[in-house]
This record gives sequence, C-alpha cells and structure tokens, in this order.
Amino acid sequence: MNTQDAKRVLETALICASQPLTLREMRSLFADELGADSVRNLLDELTRDWEGKGVELVALASGWRFQSRPELREYLDRLHPEKPPRYSRAVLETLAIIAYRQPVTRGDIEDIRGVVVASQIIKQLEDRGWIEAIGHRETPGRPALYATTKAFLDDLGLASLEQLPALDVGSEPPAFEALQGQLLDAPEEALADQPAAAEVPAESVAEPVADEAPVQPIPTQSLLGEDGTPPIPDPDPNDPPPQPQPESA
Repeated sequence: MNTQDAKRVLETALICASQPLTLREMRSLFADELGADSVRNLLDELTRDWEGKGVELVALASGWRFQSRPELREYLDRLHPEKPPRYSRAVLETLAIIAYRQPVTRGDIEDIRGVVVASQIIKQLEDRGWIEAIGHRETPGRPALYATTKAFLDDLGLASLEQLPALDVGSEPPAFEALQGQLLDAPEEALADQPAAAEVPAESVAEPVADEAPVQPIPTQSLLGEDGTPPIPDPDPNDPPPQPQPESA
C-alpha cells in the first residue's frame, strides 16, 4: 500500500470513529505492516492537510480524533441552542483541587475548601468518568486517593495534565472557573445533565490525622502558593466555617 492510500485509510477511520483512536488501533488498520513512526508521519501529514479548515486533527490523552475548531463553537451551538446545565461551585472546586493536586484524599480536599465534601459530589465526578480512586494512603483508615482520568482530559480537549490552565496565586479567573469555561466548551454529549450535590454541614469536619503524609503536587501545577494560600475562591457566604471536632479518646 502506498503512502497516499494509507493516509486515506487512516483519515477515514479517524473520521468514522466514535472514540479517539490509539496508535495501536491505527496500526491494526494495516495489519501492523506500518510501524509506529510511519503512522505518526501520516498523522502529521493529515494534521497539515486539515489546516485552515473547520475541523482539526488533535492528539488527546486516549488517542487521536477529528473535532471542530474552538472558534467555530458559537456557530455550531446554534444547532442546539439549549445550553447544558452549569456544574455547581462545590463540584467544580472539588474537581479543580483533584486536577491540580492529585492524588488527594477527601480529607485533603476538605482542608482546602473548608467544608465537608459530600459523598454525592465524589460519586457524581466518578459517574461522569472524570475521577477515579487509584489507591489508598497508608494512614489510619486508608483513605482513597483520587486522580483525574483520561476521559477528563479528552473532554477538555487536552493530551496531558501539563496543558491545564496555568495557576498563579491570586490570579483571575480562579481554577474552578477556568475549568467551568472549558467544560462548557466541550461537546454537549459530554456534558450530560447531572444532579447538583448538596454540601454537608461543616460541623462534621474532623481534624486531619496528625501523622498523615503530605500530598505531593504535580510538577509545576499546584493549588497552593508558597505561602500556602489556595488560589480558588473563598467558600460561599452560606457555607459555615469549619468547626474541628474534639479528638476521640
């Protein structure tokens, strides 16, 4: 098969695929007769072929796909004028903390937000496929460690966590608003209606375990500045301040 025919096969497969295609899947189109480098060269050629058009070929966390260019989103939205519901402040703050500080436990998130993270919020993000438990911290109670998934990056149109919006302490917009904007720019089918999760009263916040190991931030990405101040917004005025519980005997 010559290069032009191979490129046409690859282009057709990418256009018809319902999900991003991995390099392994694309090689299977040619019964592995083409090496990984050859497939990458074809992808580079296709990327150049589609420059200046309304659709672009992009590399995401889980593979390659064709998608509409962001600057054309406002026109495409006219086909479906109903906007997907916005995610609640609590959900977006929780997602932002996990995205920039992963892996984290619920206790870590509660320490930053100042309120208890409702189980419904975690379940909503897990059901959406944006976060998952990747292990447990070896401390009393062995709390689950949460991290974002490839589906989260795919829905944001990103290939890696390093492409998340950069955070500067005290800068605007804060992390959760930046993510909200990107999530609303995702295809509507990726933003299915999700019920809002209610906050748990802050009186139930327990003191963090004294010997709990600190969470290491992703390189160059952190929700905390050097002074320990999180650049996410202060909690809602309706959120009561956290009240530590007395230590149990």
